[in-house]
Amino acid sequence: MRLFLKDGTVIEGESFGAASNAAGEVVFNTGMVGYVESLTDPSYAGQILVLTYPLVGNYGVPSKETFESQKIQIAGLVVSEYSENYSHAEAKQSLGLWLKRSGIPAMTGVDTRALTKRLREHGVLLGELVQSGKGKGFVDPNKDNLVAKVSPRKKRIYGSGRTKILAVDCGMKENIVRSLLSRGAKVVRVPWDYDFSKERYDGLLLSNGPGDPTMCAKTIENIRRAMKKGKPILGVCLGNQLLALAAGAKTYKLKYGHRAQNQPCIDTRTKRCYITSQNHGFAVDADSLPTGWEEWFVNANDGSNEGIRHKTKPWRSVQFHPEATPGPTDTAWIFDEFIASLKK
Repeated sequence: MRLFLKDGTVIEGESFGAASNAAGEVVFNTGMVGYVESLTDPSYAGQILVLTYPLVGNYGVPSKETFESQKIQIAGLVVSEYSENYSHAEAKQSLGLWLKRSGIPAMTGVDTRALTKRLREHGVLLGELVQSGKGKGFVDPNKDNLVAKVSPRKKRIYGSGRTKILAVDCGMKENIVRSLLSRGAKVVRVPWDYDFSKERYDGLLLSNGPGDPTMCAKTIENIRRAMKKGKPILGVCLGNQLLALAAGAKTYKLKYGHRAQNQPCIDTRTKRCYITSQNHGFAVDADSLPTGWEEWFVNANDGSNEGIRHKTKPWRSVQFHPEATPGPTDTAWIFDEFIASLKK
């Protein structure tokens, strides 16, 4: 099996997933654990994921109850060393078998750290995983509206709490829903382009999701209309970018993105640094924030924006994942603050 990169690099390895080809944007994640959560995260739609941790597969795959969506979302997987033998009390199958059943190709026997270094130096590259031959060519997933592909088509309601949160699902991870339900909220989950102007709710949540946020013109317009009501808003990951665009700011594509469970982010109010879980390739241009808005969090590594908030309105968002899965739960208090703002 081979991985072809658009810069001409060809990497050989052994197949351990489905006997098929896949094209997409090649990105990397530096987390030590959490491959099940990462593979089912809709934010990875259209991407070939490279895992830098040297051993993958050793704890298998658990039941669907722990997934972040109903299926594997990545286009393909590349690892250094795959372990078919697994050991975990909740494991139901091997990673390789899961990939085969899901039709997702995967390659092992690759120096993933050297590959990651290339991606860091040159930026993310388009690539293609090919079983044999030369494949069909490169595909840029960011030219498509990936959110439309992963967002649900129908409204769903969870819980029976007195506090009602309308969650715009742009590819929402399941643990966001779990986090809200565990805090006593009722969650109304709607598609990315759903017109919720006539819906009654206490707070609006803008979820994570894949691709270029500017593709979500309908969502951005719906957010602008919602802002006229003055209700509390919380954005997560892509939701941070969508809120910024609705406010009149700009976004841009990062050189190689942030995909890890150890990204340090500084709260501009308290100067306290939090270790966060992240998965995004675009960011908010903090310099373009209009009057009345300010940076909430800043990445301690590269200085990029990690959150925004309005100075007087109850509107805020973060670029990282306070719900974790995988990663630390140090910023779970953001959900607590959001729920508290709904009761004022």
